[in-house]
Amino acid sequence: MRLIDTHTHLDFPDFDADRPRLLANAAARGVERMVVLGVYQDNFQRVWDLACSDARIFAALGLHPVYLDQHLPEHLVQLREWLERLHGDPRLCAVGEFGLDYYLPELDQQRQQALFEAQLQMACDFELPALLHVRRSHARVIATLKRYKPARAGIIHAFAGSYEEAREYIKLGFKLGLGGAATWPQALRLRKTLPRLPLDSAVLETDSPDMAPAMYPGVRNSPEHLPEIAEALAQVMGVECGVLAEASSRNACEIFGW
Repeated sequence: MRLIDTHTHLDFPDFDADRPRLLANAAARGVERMVVLGVYQDNFQRVWDLACSDARIFAALGLHPVYLDQHLPEHLVQLREWLERLHGDPRLCAVGEFGLDYYLPELDQQRQQALFEAQLQMACDFELPALLHVRRSHARVIATLKRYKPARAGIIHAFAGSYEEAREYIKLGFKLGLGGAATWPQALRLRKTLPRLPLDSAVLETDSPDMAPAMYPGVRNSPEHLPEIAEALAQVMGVECGVLAEASSRNACEIFGW
């Protein structure tokens, strides 16, 4: 079974003690490629160094809305400089992680929107996919995407919206990132939505070290867990695991141009 983990944070210190072992084990379990996403200016170099150290790892760079108070105006300038410098390098696969988070009330929505649109414009300018964090903000994200119409589209990370919202993203060319959340029995709405999704809309992800699946409660998440996540999601979707794995890998390759 060939798998691609489209969303990880493998540069985080959580993995410093055993990263080489983890990567080897993930590869042995069929995880052929992994995307590592930047979340603030301070980890751009760390993400890029990781992508340069292992042919299975690809980098995305972005400014995450949850770290809003850490982002300075010059960080947007520096992000554009990074994208300009790396333009055309196959190890850079996307802009991200960025988006809107309306779950945390302390995050100013107007500032988030400005940061979101600035990075979405960069994704358009450099013709890169956008890897989007969307939490309780689907309507605003969809409306913004309809205005910008990014040619390369991207992925809605950790999709947990309604079927109607999924349909809007699919019409815009976006894939839906599916991971540990839907493996939990209490995710009732999401588990009802998944069987209705077309297979060509789904990509698999772990969000390592976060979003541990139900079979690994309270454990650091890892690309090593992707086979079990795929198996659990396939059961929810009513398809064979191999069929989901093949479709999700094909969809990821389409988005990233692999």
